[in-house]
Amino acid sequence: MMRSYLLLLFCVTCWGSNFVFGSMLVHEFPPFLLSALRLTSTSLFLISYAWGTKRLKHLIRRDYLLLIPLGFIGILLNQAAFFSGLKTVSATTASLILSLTPITATLLASLFLKEIITRRMVIGSIVAIMGIFFVVGKSDGLEFSIGILYILLAMLTFAISIIMMRKLTERIDPFIATVYSTVIGSIMVIPVAIIKDPLNQVSPHLWAWVMLFVTAIVAQGLCGLIWNFQLKRVGVGKASIFLNLQPFVAMIVGFMLLGTPVTTIQLIGSLLIVGGVVLVTTQKRDKADAINQRMFKPRTIPKTHN
Repeated sequence: MMRSYLLLLFCVTCWGSNFVFGSMLVHEFPPFLLSALRLTSTSLFLISYAWGTKRLKHLIRRDYLLLIPLGFIGILLNQAAFFSGLKTVSATTASLILSLTPITATLLASLFLKEIITRRMVIGSIVAIMGIFFVVGKSDGLEFSIGILYILLAMLTFAISIIMMRKLTERIDPFIATVYSTVIGSIMVIPVAIIKDPLNQVSPHLWAWVMLFVTAIVAQGLCGLIWNFQLKRVGVGKASIFLNLQPFVAMIVGFMLLGTPVTTIQLIGSLLIVGGVVLVTTQKRDKADAINQRMFKPRTIPKTHN
Protein backbone atom coordinates (compact mmCIF):
# COMPACT_ATOMS: atom_id res chain seq x y z
CA MET A 1 0.00 0.00 0.00
CA MET A 2 2.87 2.38 0.78
CA ARG A 3 4.17 1.91 -2.78
CA SER A 4 0.77 2.98 -4.13
CA TYR A 5 0.74 6.08 -1.92
CA LEU A 6 4.24 7.03 -3.08
CA LEU A 7 3.19 6.63 -6.72
CA LEU A 8 0.11 8.80 -6.16
CA LEU A 9 2.30 11.41 -4.46
CA PHE A 10 4.66 11.30 -7.46
CA CYS A 11 1.72 11.96 -9.82
CA VAL A 12 0.40 14.87 -7.76
CA THR A 13 3.89 16.38 -7.50
CA CYS A 14 4.23 16.23 -11.30
CA TRP A 15 0.77 17.72 -11.83
CA GLY A 16 1.35 20.50 -9.32
CA SER A 17 4.72 21.32 -10.91
CA ASN A 18 3.05 21.26 -14.33
CA PHE A 19 1.31 24.54 -13.51
CA VAL A 20 4.69 26.20 -13.08
CA PHE A 21 6.20 24.58 -16.17
CA GLY A 22 3.13 25.68 -18.13
CA SER A 23 3.65 29.25 -16.92
CA MET A 24 7.21 29.08 -18.25
CA LEU A 25 6.24 27.50 -21.57
CA VAL A 26 3.52 30.04 -22.48
CA HIS A 27 6.28 32.65 -22.73
CA GLU A 28 8.02 30.49 -25.34
CA PHE A 29 5.04 29.12 -27.30
CA PRO A 30 1.62 30.60 -28.21
CA PRO A 31 -1.26 28.87 -26.33
CA PHE A 32 -2.77 26.92 -29.26
CA LEU A 33 0.60 25.78 -30.59
CA LEU A 34 1.67 24.72 -27.09
CA SER A 35 -1.56 22.76 -26.67
CA ALA A 36 -1.17 21.08 -30.06
CA LEU A 37 2.45 20.02 -29.46
CA ARG A 38 1.77 18.69 -25.95
CA LEU A 39 -1.38 16.83 -26.94
CA THR A 40 0.30 15.30 -29.98
CA SER A 41 3.17 14.06 -27.80
CA THR A 42 0.74 12.66 -25.24
CA SER A 43 -1.40 11.02 -27.94
CA LEU A 44 1.59 9.28 -29.49
CA PHE A 45 2.65 8.00 -26.07
CA LEU A 46 -0.83 6.68 -25.21
CA ILE A 47 -1.34 5.08 -28.64
CA SER A 48 2.06 3.39 -28.41
CA TYR A 49 1.24 2.03 -24.95
CA ALA A 50 -2.24 0.86 -25.99
CA TRP A 51 -0.85 -0.79 -29.13
CA GLY A 52 2.02 -2.44 -27.27
CA THR A 53 -0.29 -3.86 -24.59
CA LYS A 54 -2.92 -4.83 -27.18
CA ARG A 55 -5.55 -2.73 -25.42
CA LEU A 56 -6.55 -0.67 -28.45
CA LYS A 57 -10.17 -1.47 -29.31
CA HIS A 58 -12.58 -0.54 -32.08
CA LEU A 59 -15.51 1.59 -30.94
CA ILE A 60 -19.04 1.85 -32.22
CA ARG A 61 -20.74 4.94 -33.64
CA ARG A 62 -22.63 5.57 -30.41
CA ASP A 63 -19.36 6.00 -28.53
CA TYR A 64 -18.17 8.73 -30.89
CA LEU A 65 -21.33 10.76 -30.16
CA LEU A 66 -19.78 11.41 -26.73
CA LEU A 67 -16.11 11.20 -27.68
CA ILE A 68 -16.23 14.04 -30.21
CA PRO A 69 -17.89 16.57 -27.82
CA LEU A 70 -15.54 15.31 -25.09
CA GLY A 71 -12.52 15.99 -27.29
CA PHE A 72 -13.81 19.47 -28.13
CA ILE A 73 -14.79 20.50 -24.59
CA GLY A 74 -12.38 18.53 -22.43
CA ILE A 75 -9.32 18.83 -24.68
CA LEU A 76 -9.53 21.71 -27.18
CA LEU A 77 -11.38 24.30 -25.06
CA ASN A 78 -9.77 23.17 -21.81
CA GLN A 79 -6.18 23.32 -23.03
CA ALA A 80 -6.64 26.57 -24.95
CA ALA A 81 -8.24 28.26 -21.92
CA PHE A 82 -5.65 26.85 -19.52
CA PHE A 83 -2.58 28.05 -21.40
CA SER A 84 -4.19 31.37 -22.34
CA GLY A 85 -4.89 31.98 -18.64
CA LEU A 86 -1.34 31.08 -17.60
CA LYS A 87 0.00 33.98 -19.67
CA THR A 88 -1.27 36.42 -17.02
CA VAL A 89 -2.25 34.28 -14.01
CA SER A 90 0.33 32.79 -11.64
CA ALA A 91 0.69 29.03 -11.38
CA THR A 92 -0.38 29.19 -7.72
CA THR A 93 -3.63 31.03 -8.46
CA ALA A 94 -4.39 28.76 -11.43
CA SER A 95 -3.87 25.61 -9.36
CA LEU A 96 -6.13 26.90 -6.59
CA ILE A 97 -8.94 27.77 -9.01
CA LEU A 98 -8.63 24.41 -10.75
CA SER A 99 -8.81 22.67 -7.37
CA LEU A 100 -12.51 23.58 -7.47
CA THR A 101 -13.00 20.97 -10.21
CA PRO A 102 -14.16 18.15 -7.85
CA ILE A 103 -16.83 20.39 -6.33
CA THR A 104 -18.01 21.65 -9.72
CA ALA A 105 -18.12 18.10 -11.08
CA THR A 106 -20.14 16.99 -8.05
CA LEU A 107 -22.68 19.76 -8.61
CA LEU A 108 -22.93 18.94 -12.32
CA ALA A 109 -23.38 15.26 -11.47
CA SER A 110 -26.32 16.17 -9.26
CA LEU A 111 -27.92 18.08 -12.14
CA PHE A 112 -27.27 15.71 -15.02
CA LEU A 113 -26.68 12.33 -13.35
CA LYS A 114 -29.17 12.83 -10.51
CA GLU A 115 -26.60 12.07 -7.83
CA ILE A 116 -27.32 13.00 -4.22
CA ILE A 117 -26.21 16.39 -2.81
CA THR A 118 -25.63 16.33 0.94
CA ARG A 119 -25.45 19.19 3.44
CA ARG A 120 -21.73 18.55 3.81
CA MET A 121 -21.26 19.04 0.06
CA VAL A 122 -23.12 22.36 0.16
CA ILE A 123 -21.06 23.64 3.10
CA GLY A 124 -17.82 22.52 1.44
CA SER A 125 -18.76 24.31 -1.79
CA ILE A 126 -19.51 27.56 0.05
CA VAL A 127 -16.22 27.40 1.97
CA ALA A 128 -14.24 26.75 -1.24
CA ILE A 129 -15.95 29.62 -3.10
CA MET A 130 -15.06 31.94 -0.21
CA GLY A 131 -11.47 30.82 -0.68
CA ILE A 132 -11.56 31.83 -4.35
CA PHE A 133 -12.47 35.39 -3.35
CA PHE A 134 -9.39 35.51 -1.14
CA VAL A 135 -7.14 34.08 -3.85
CA VAL A 136 -8.22 36.41 -6.68
CA GLY A 137 -8.80 39.38 -4.36
CA LYS A 138 -6.60 42.46 -4.22
CA SER A 139 -5.98 44.86 -1.39
CA ASP A 140 -8.35 47.36 -2.96
CA GLY A 141 -11.08 44.90 -3.84
CA LEU A 142 -11.78 41.99 -6.18
CA GLU A 143 -10.26 41.97 -9.63
CA PHE A 144 -11.38 39.32 -12.11
CA SER A 145 -8.95 39.66 -15.00
CA ILE A 146 -9.33 37.99 -18.39
CA GLY A 147 -6.70 35.49 -17.25
CA ILE A 148 -8.82 34.52 -14.23
CA LEU A 149 -11.82 34.04 -16.53
CA TYR A 150 -9.75 31.78 -18.80
CA ILE A 151 -8.70 29.62 -15.84
CA LEU A 152 -12.31 29.48 -14.61
CA LEU A 153 -13.30 28.32 -18.10
CA ALA A 154 -10.56 25.68 -17.97
CA MET A 155 -11.90 24.49 -14.62
CA LEU A 156 -15.49 24.37 -15.89
CA THR A 157 -14.61 22.48 -19.09
CA PHE A 158 -12.56 20.02 -17.05
CA ALA A 159 -15.51 19.40 -14.73
CA ILE A 160 -17.86 18.94 -17.71
CA SER A 161 -15.42 16.48 -19.29
CA ILE A 162 -15.46 14.43 -16.06
CA ILE A 163 -19.24 14.07 -16.33
CA MET A 164 -19.02 13.14 -20.01
CA MET A 165 -16.25 10.66 -19.30
CA ARG A 166 -18.33 9.08 -16.54
CA LYS A 167 -21.18 8.49 -18.99
CA LEU A 168 -18.81 7.19 -21.63
CA THR A 169 -17.09 4.72 -19.31
CA GLU A 170 -20.42 3.05 -18.58
CA ARG A 171 -19.80 1.25 -21.88
CA ILE A 172 -16.05 1.29 -22.53
CA ASP A 173 -12.82 1.01 -20.55
CA PRO A 174 -11.62 4.32 -19.00
CA PHE A 175 -8.15 3.94 -20.49
CA ILE A 176 -9.51 3.46 -24.01
CA ALA A 177 -11.82 6.44 -23.54
CA THR A 178 -8.82 8.54 -22.46
CA VAL A 179 -6.77 7.47 -25.49
CA TYR A 180 -9.52 8.20 -28.01
CA SER A 181 -10.59 11.50 -26.46
CA THR A 182 -6.98 12.73 -26.31
CA VAL A 183 -6.34 11.78 -29.95
CA ILE A 184 -9.60 13.39 -31.09
CA GLY A 185 -8.77 16.54 -29.13
CA SER A 186 -5.31 16.63 -30.72
CA ILE A 187 -6.81 16.36 -34.19
CA MET A 188 -9.07 19.31 -33.38
CA VAL A 189 -6.31 21.48 -31.91
CA ILE A 190 -3.71 20.98 -34.66
CA PRO A 191 -5.52 22.82 -37.51
CA VAL A 192 -6.44 25.69 -35.16
CA ALA A 193 -2.80 25.99 -34.08
CA ILE A 194 -1.55 25.92 -37.69
CA ILE A 195 -3.87 28.78 -38.64
CA LYS A 196 -3.61 30.88 -35.49
CA ASP A 197 -0.08 30.17 -34.23
CA PRO A 198 2.18 29.02 -37.11
CA LEU A 199 5.34 27.30 -35.93
CA ASN A 200 7.58 29.37 -38.23
CA GLN A 201 6.63 32.52 -36.32
CA VAL A 202 8.15 31.38 -33.02
CA SER A 203 11.72 30.55 -31.99
CA PRO A 204 11.64 28.77 -28.61
CA HIS A 205 14.84 27.97 -26.73
CA LEU A 206 16.12 24.40 -26.63
CA TRP A 207 15.19 24.02 -22.94
CA ALA A 208 11.60 24.90 -23.81
CA TRP A 209 11.38 22.08 -26.37
CA VAL A 210 12.82 19.60 -23.88
CA MET A 211 10.47 20.77 -21.11
CA LEU A 212 7.47 20.62 -23.45
CA PHE A 213 7.99 17.00 -24.53
CA VAL A 214 9.10 15.73 -21.10
CA THR A 215 6.13 17.27 -19.28
CA ALA A 216 3.73 16.06 -21.97
CA ILE A 217 4.90 12.47 -21.74
CA VAL A 218 5.50 12.31 -17.98
CA ALA A 219 2.79 14.57 -16.51
CA GLN A 220 0.01 13.93 -19.01
CA GLY A 221 0.87 10.47 -20.29
CA LEU A 222 2.80 8.42 -17.74
CA CYS A 223 1.17 9.93 -14.63
CA GLY A 224 -2.27 9.38 -16.12
CA LEU A 225 -1.53 5.68 -16.52
CA ILE A 226 -0.01 5.36 -13.04
CA TRP A 227 -2.97 7.18 -11.48
CA ASN A 228 -5.57 4.97 -13.18
CA PHE A 229 -3.79 1.80 -12.12
CA GLN A 230 -3.43 2.92 -8.49
CA LEU A 231 -7.10 3.97 -8.29
CA LYS A 232 -8.01 0.29 -8.43
CA ARG A 233 -5.71 -0.47 -5.47
CA VAL A 234 -6.44 2.37 -3.03
CA GLY A 235 -9.89 3.50 -4.17
CA VAL A 236 -11.15 6.85 -5.45
CA GLY A 237 -11.78 8.30 -1.99
CA LYS A 238 -8.22 7.91 -0.71
CA ALA A 239 -6.66 8.89 -4.02
CA SER A 240 -8.71 12.10 -4.25
CA ILE A 241 -7.14 13.33 -1.00
CA PHE A 242 -3.76 13.49 -2.74
CA LEU A 243 -5.19 15.85 -5.39
CA ASN A 244 -5.62 18.49 -2.70
CA LEU A 245 -1.83 18.74 -2.49
CA GLN A 246 -1.52 20.18 -6.02
CA PRO A 247 -1.93 23.87 -5.04
CA PHE A 248 0.73 23.55 -2.35
CA VAL A 249 3.13 21.87 -4.79
CA ALA A 250 2.47 24.69 -7.29
CA MET A 251 3.14 27.28 -4.56
CA ILE A 252 6.45 25.71 -3.54
CA VAL A 253 7.72 25.05 -7.09
CA GLY A 254 6.53 28.48 -8.25
CA PHE A 255 8.41 30.15 -5.41
CA MET A 256 11.56 28.09 -6.05
CA LEU A 257 11.69 28.42 -9.86
CA LEU A 258 9.91 31.71 -10.58
CA GLY A 259 10.17 33.54 -7.27
CA THR A 260 6.38 33.89 -7.18
CA PRO A 261 5.50 35.46 -3.79
CA VAL A 262 2.94 33.75 -1.59
CA THR A 263 0.82 36.26 0.32
CA THR A 264 -1.03 35.74 3.59
CA ILE A 265 -4.32 36.29 1.75
CA GLN A 266 -3.44 33.52 -0.70
CA LEU A 267 -2.57 31.18 2.15
CA ILE A 268 -5.94 31.86 3.80
CA GLY A 269 -7.71 31.36 0.49
CA SER A 270 -5.84 28.16 -0.26
CA LEU A 271 -6.74 26.71 3.14
CA LEU A 272 -10.41 27.55 2.55
CA ILE A 273 -10.39 26.05 -0.94
CA VAL A 274 -8.60 22.87 0.06
CA GLY A 275 -10.74 22.62 3.20
CA GLY A 276 -13.91 22.94 1.14
CA VAL A 277 -12.74 20.31 -1.34
CA VAL A 278 -11.83 17.96 1.51
CA LEU A 279 -15.31 18.40 3.00
CA VAL A 280 -16.88 17.40 -0.30
CA THR A 281 -14.55 14.59 -1.35
CA THR A 282 -14.23 12.92 2.07
CA GLN A 283 -17.88 12.99 3.01
CA LYS A 284 -19.43 9.91 4.56
CA ARG A 285 -20.62 8.03 1.53
CA ASP A 286 -22.50 5.12 3.01
CA LYS A 287 -26.03 6.55 2.87
CA ALA A 288 -25.62 8.52 -0.34
CA ASP A 289 -23.90 5.64 -2.13
CA ALA A 290 -26.59 3.21 -1.02
CA ILE A 291 -29.27 5.48 -2.48
CA ASN A 292 -27.33 6.01 -5.71
CA GLN A 293 -26.72 2.30 -6.10
CA ARG A 294 -30.43 1.58 -5.74
CA MET A 295 -31.35 4.30 -8.20
CA PHE A 296 -28.61 3.69 -10.75
CA LYS A 297 -27.53 0.08 -10.78
CA PRO A 298 -24.57 -0.43 -13.11
CA ARG A 299 -25.46 -2.17 -16.31
CA THR A 300 -23.89 -5.49 -17.19
CA ILE A 301 -21.42 -4.85 -19.99
CA PRO A 302 -20.79 -7.71 -22.44
CA LYS A 303 -17.19 -8.86 -22.61
CA THR A 304 -16.96 -7.86 -26.27
CA HIS A 305 -17.32 -4.19 -25.24
CA ASN A 306 -14.84 -4.35 -22.35
